[in-house]
Amino acid sequence: MNKEEYKLYIDDVIRRVEFARVRVSAHHIVKIVAISKYSTAKEIEELYSIGQRAYGENKVQDLRAKSEELKELPIEWHFVGNLQKNKINNLLDIDPTLFHALDSLELAYELQKKLKARDMTLDCLLQINSAKEDSKHGFMPETAKESYEKIAKECPNINLKGVMSIGAHSNDIGVIKKSFETTYKIYSELEGATICSMGMSGDFELAIECGSNMVRLGSIMFNK
Repeated sequence: MNKEEYKLYIDDVIRRVEFARVRVSAHHIVKIVAISKYSTAKEIEELYSIGQRAYGENKVQDLRAKSEELKELPIEWHFVGNLQKNKINNLLDIDPTLFHALDSLELAYELQKKLKARDMTLDCLLQINSAKEDSKHGFMPETAKESYEKIAKECPNINLKGVMSIGAHSNDIGVIKKSFETTYKIYSELEGATICSMGMSGDFELAIECGSNMVRLGSIMFNK
């Protein structure tokens, strides 16, 4: 695709997001985070020139490399991968806009310790394993609300902004929808939560219709 064709293609993706959100409400706002983990800095730059501002990486070293290479651009960087405790300081050096995958109390306490030592805060989302799949990280739905409130109370340097989940790994739309509805129900019960991040390239429209206000789109945004 040339630049004009690529812009028209991205406009169509945005149109699909818009159609899904207005089916919820004219006032429902959805943010797109472009997942750039398989993309080069040059490809990010091309998408940036069209208007996309938020990007997500799932490896700390890749986030560091790309954010440094593109430091002249005011990009909003998100970390969407699972965070190993020995990589916390490396992530805090980068200071991303949002960490999407706070997936255990153990990680929360270690993150709080490192944040307090640096006298800094970090905006985070609690990851929920809404489909209860062994292959996924996150809090089980039954303990998510209690754990969210516990972290909010005991970890003052962690700014919990809401929740994140990945849709059920299934070909059954009903099963995927149920996993999104489970996450949204928890989100709706959390005091002060403003972000419900659900939906990827293959299921973002369904996720939005179930209440998502942040979608993580990878392959569909860089499909050139």
